[in-house]
Amino acid sequence: MRANVRLLMSLRVLPWRIARFYWRARRHALRSGDHFSLASAARPGELAELLALAAGRHVVVELGTGTAWSAIALALDDDARRIVSYDPSARAERERYLDLAGARVRERIELRAEPDSRGPRAGDQPVQLLFIDSEHARAPVLAAFAAWRQALAPGGVVVFHDYAHPAYPGVREAVDELGLTGSERGGLFVWQAT
Repeated sequence: MRANVRLLMSLRVLPWRIARFYWRARRHALRSGDHFSLASAARPGELAELLALAAGRHVVVELGTGTAWSAIALALDDDARRIVSYDPSARAERERYLDLAGARVRERIELRAEPDSRGPRAGDQPVQLLFIDSEHARAPVLAAFAAWRQALAPGGVVVFHDYAHPAYPGVREAVDELGLTGSERGGLFVWQAT
């Protein structure tokens, strides 16, 4: 009961549609034993930061789909936003969460079963927001950033998830090695292209 109260309190930072999805998704994960989603999904505070950074940005690329909670939240937040999400490993659980979000949201999320280090496809639009949340070791984060840096729109924002997480020092190591000047916001590192 206490855990539910704490979760409800943390969801207050999210818009209603997203908080409702998060509650339903978490409830499904608990009932189905989906420990991956419970451990890996962005927490409400992180998600609120990501959504604030995404405001007014309609071309979003997510590296690391997992079970698609972040992609769904980004799509729920803005009906004009399109999300392309890369992950070479399609998790079976993600279909259930996409179903929870509904067909109108699902049609604005393009899932690509490709590694994030491949970069954009020919003809893809310049990326206004890039959310890096795939592998958390230094070398893969460096490779993902290198593959996508030239695809950023002027003023595009790159968000590195788990920057402050003690279990994933590779994210901070990669950001430091890249020499990016940005800010830490709620466990995320944010850098803006010029």
